[in-house]
Amino acid sequence: MRPLLWKGRHLLVVLLAAGLLSACGESASPDGSAQVAAKWTPYERPAEYAGSATLPAQAITLRDGIRLATAVRLPAGPDGEPAEGPFPVLLTQTGYNRGLPVIPAFNDYLVQRGYAHVSVDVRGTGSSEGAWEAFGENEQADYAEVMDWVATQPWSNGRVGTWGASFMGITQLFTAAQQHPAHEAVFAIVPMGDAYRDIVFSGGQTNVGFIPLWMGLVTALSIVPTPDLVQDPGLYVNSAVQNLLAALTSFQVPILAQALLGGEIAQDGPFWRTRSPIEVADRIRTPTFIIGGLKDIFQRGEPMLYEAIQRNADAKLLIGPWEHLDGSSGAGLEAAGLPSMDQMALQWFDHYLRDMPSGAKAQPEVTQYYWGAERWSVATGWPHPKARAERWYLQAGGTLSRQLPADSGIDRTLQLPVNGLCSSSASQWTAGILGLVTPPCAQDNRLNEIIEVTYTTPPMAEDYVVNGPIQADLWVSSSAPDTGVNVRVTLVDESGASRELSHGLLNASMRAVDPERARYLDGEMIQPWHIFTREARDVPGIGNIVPVNVEVFPTSFVIPEGHRLRVTVGPSDFPHGLPPVPDLLDQLLGIISVHSGGDTPSSIVVPAIPADALVSAR
Repeated sequence: MRPLLWKGRHLLVVLLAAGLLSACGESASPDGSAQVAAKWTPYERPAEYAGSATLPAQAITLRDGIRLATAVRLPAGPDGEPAEGPFPVLLTQTGYNRGLPVIPAFNDYLVQRGYAHVSVDVRGTGSSEGAWEAFGENEQADYAEVMDWVATQPWSNGRVGTWGASFMGITQLFTAAQQHPAHEAVFAIVPMGDAYRDIVFSGGQTNVGFIPLWMGLVTALSIVPTPDLVQDPGLYVNSAVQNLLAALTSFQVPILAQALLGGEIAQDGPFWRTRSPIEVADRIRTPTFIIGGLKDIFQRGEPMLYEAIQRNADAKLLIGPWEHLDGSSGAGLEAAGLPSMDQMALQWFDHYLRDMPSGAKAQPEVTQYYWGAERWSVATGWPHPKARAERWYLQAGGTLSRQLPADSGIDRTLQLPVNGLCSSSASQWTAGILGLVTPPCAQDNRLNEIIEVTYTTPPMAEDYVVNGPIQADLWVSSSAPDTGVNVRVTLVDESGASRELSHGLLNASMRAVDPERARYLDGEMIQPWHIFTREARDVPGIGNIVPVNVEVFPTSFVIPEGHRLRVTVGPSDFPHGLPPVPDLLDQLLGIISVHSGGDTPSSIVVPAIPADALVSAR
């Protein structure tokens, strides 16, 4: 629920009597009043209809004559015939071909409970005509026209919610930012926030793990035969030819080539800002539920989207122990005693599209899984209201301590651009694919740490809890002109296994920070915002010691009593990142030095919270 403010005993008694407050933790809001973290309560209602029925394929004709392939699924009776509407509508706009079952674009669980579901292939994908441009201005303009069409169909009652994962979550946020009057609810599963920083060029390096796979998937699913070949052969042939030509000549292949060669596309700027939902999140007034994952490819942006949206709209955030595919389905929620993702979506849509007393607003504002404790916890906001900045210093020889080192020191390692293959990061940034190939590496980073320098605390005397973004403030030099700097934060258990919790990557030459867009906690910068433009690029040069602020993506974890916290520093995180060719040439055949103590006190700053601030989710 939203933070509750009260000035007297009577309102509290009324709320308790109404069952709106449950036994839970409290935190202090800025005005000193109490904020209460609700717990999850179950929600379910039986199916209203025996099944669903898909109408004949349709096409939405846009302002420029381009046709978008569209499918409509309605509730159906036992005979399979569509029920009479009108119905509230769920809209999914996808790039994965709504005519194929590879990545589902329909939710029959919701359809059987009284919702129509419309799935549309965005411009240049699936069986839709046009040239794909990955969330560009033209595509975003299409979203409004699609909403107009959906809201005025005879089976629609004019109230529209949006649903879907990944690509289908991103389109929801751009649609919501347009404030269409029919758009009344968003359920965005594992969506992207900042295209450049979250995924494509984290730290100024090209993501060669996920991005080629993703672009290849979109392209392949746009040319394979589908039912549209039979139902509307003209539309299928037109779209397949246009989509393939665009991929080869105007978007996918040219974009990948520019990225690898360090062209204009490798810098942050209007191209990536246009494609970043975080840039328009402050315009969203539609109630929005965000689902994220601690190992998701959009790990960075999901909580930041919630943070921006909740200022102007009802919003919820749930982050689970997931990579991208498991996050798309909410794997394990019911086993943990929480509602399934479908039940959460039903509760959300029942409240906002059907005005039912489902209790959606009373569910927790923020729900997160904590590594180490292996449990779900709830809070009243993100970042956690009780977070405080705590700094840990790297000490030569491998120690991590709260004490500033008395003596200076240097630790060195080779600059290999392909280190990281045996790490959980490699699994994360291929959406779990490499995790299937090298499963031991996804659970224990010790082989990967051979080429990294490590700094480890003594065993913790009590549970140590962290929630939010982490910043590594390092002093580095290199025997090459430039270096990559990769920082991992891991949990070391009593057996010595090192389990990666989060990490961050940065080209030292792209270390410039905009202090106005950085995040601070207790006066400490805790999440830098790097500029990533050619003008800001500053190659350190051979042997020069430079300060580097590495952004370690937001996470939540507990270092249990008797376990240890570890920070590792290395030169690369392949395949998550590979420097564009000009930067790569500057980094080859070098040795990176990490300086500590004295005038170069390398450290990390973390958002620590009291152990008793972990409030059970149920």
